[in-house]
Amino acid sequence: MAEQLTMNHVIHNAVRRDLSRLDAALAAAPPGNTARARDLAKAYTNLRTELTHHHQQEDRLVFPALGRLGIDRTLLEEMDHEHEAMVAALTETAAAMDGYAASATAESSATARQSVGSTTEVIERHLAHEEGELDPQVARVVDTEEWKAVERAFRKQSPVRSGRFFAWLLDGADPDSAAYLRSSVPPPVIFVLTKVFGRGYTKDIAPVWR
Repeated sequence: MAEQLTMNHVIHNAVRRDLSRLDAALAAAPPGNTARARDLAKAYTNLRTELTHHHQQEDRLVFPALGRLGIDRTLLEEMDHEHEAMVAALTETAAAMDGYAASATAESSATARQSVGSTTEVIERHLAHEEGELDPQVARVVDTEEWKAVERAFRKQSPVRSGRFFAWLLDGADPDSAAYLRSSVPPPVIFVLTKVFGRGYTKDIAPVWR
């Protein structure tokens, strides 16, 4: 149910959604359609940007705070290593998507799809590990001042960054994720962020998935 979600879960759901629809779009794209290939590469770049921003915030804010709060340092080190593996996988897929965008051949499409599949496995292992082992520990410290400081730091984003982020989260969001966002952020704020500051995403990326 929506009330059991956290923002972390909502972000993870958005990542999974984009990886799934990218795989489906690559499977359906006809060879030789360079415009479609470039659009899919652009959408992948957006996904990579959002996921990179997310795990960099974890590296910079979340994991150090959890270490200070006494969370198992071995687990935090595992999270770091998994982030490094994700960076490598995302970089490899970026190269495959660039190759596909440049040629739009059946071969480059198959290579890109295979890379997306491999990267999805790397990402899913990390997301499942984080949700299964780290999130329950985070739940025990959410009322501490240390964690509240982390949440305040999360909110220190430019309107453009926040607008693009929320527009991405809500684009094709599953019902529970959408309900969580609308219950956590005042609707007028979401409207302004997505419709005004999220126009870049709405114009450039959202149509790729239609």
